[in-house]
Parts: sequence; structure tokens; C-alpha cells
Amino acid sequence: MRAVKGFTLMELLVVVAVVGILAAVSIPYYNDYVLRGKLPEGQSALSDGRVRMEQYFQDNRTYAVVTTANATSQCPVEIQWPISTPNFSYACSNLSTTTYTLTATGLNTISQFVFTIDQGNNKATTGAPSGWGAPQNCWLRRKGSC
Repeated sequence: MRAVKGFTLMELLVVVAVVGILAAVSIPYYNDYVLRGKLPEGQSALSDGRVRMEQYFQDNRTYAVVTTANATSQCPVEIQWPISTPNFSYACSNLSTTTYTLTATGLNTISQFVFTIDQGNNKATTGAPSGWGAPQNCWLRRKGSC
């Protein structure tokens, strides 16, 4: 009698089912992991922008920028911010003698994230995808927590 070599159809179906179940569980976790890896880019740039704004204030005793008729509220040119990053766009707002707000808005796959920081170092997440929790007075780093 000869020994049969190879796999039966049932064995192959079981392996395919197991691989499918593992993929269904692990792919969403991996996608969240990749997404969480992009968030510190915007948060770090906001922290850097805050330091630059404070240095600007020390030199000029104001956060405000001299504006012309065509200019809008924007960051002082002297601070060389916002920097350009692949995953976020940056803006300055509420510029006055004593106040400012810096905003990082996500691009592409993280477009629903919006982070802010102001002159009092008050950090906030004002936009996040569903499932990440409501807007909070901190920068979200993972689902539901800061």
C-alpha cells in the first residue's frame, strides 16, 4: 500500500479559515497603529510653534502681526512657522496682543483630526473620527484617551 502525500481539501479549507479570521482581527489593529503613528507629527509641530510664538512675544511684547489691507490673520513671518509636514496643515488664529491659537488639521487619511494649542498651553482635540471619542481638552493619542 502506498502512502498518500499532500493535503486534503478539508485541511486546506481549515487553514484558509484560520488565516481569514486572524486577518479580520489583526488588520483593524494594524491600521489604528499606523494612524496613531502619524498623530505625534502634528502635536510636535504645534509644541514647536508655541515655543516660537513665546520667543516672538519676548522680542515684540505682542503676538499680533502688523497687517495690511490685503493680509489676513497669520503667523508672524519671523517665527518661520508653520512648517510643512506631510500629514498636517497648520494655521494661526486669534492673534492679538495677548492671545493666539495654533491649529493642526490632518490631511489625507487623518483628515478628521484637528489639534489646537493657545498662549496658555491649553491643548485640545477639536476634531476626531467617530470611535475616537468626543472633542477633549487634551491631544488624543489613541482611541478614547489622551
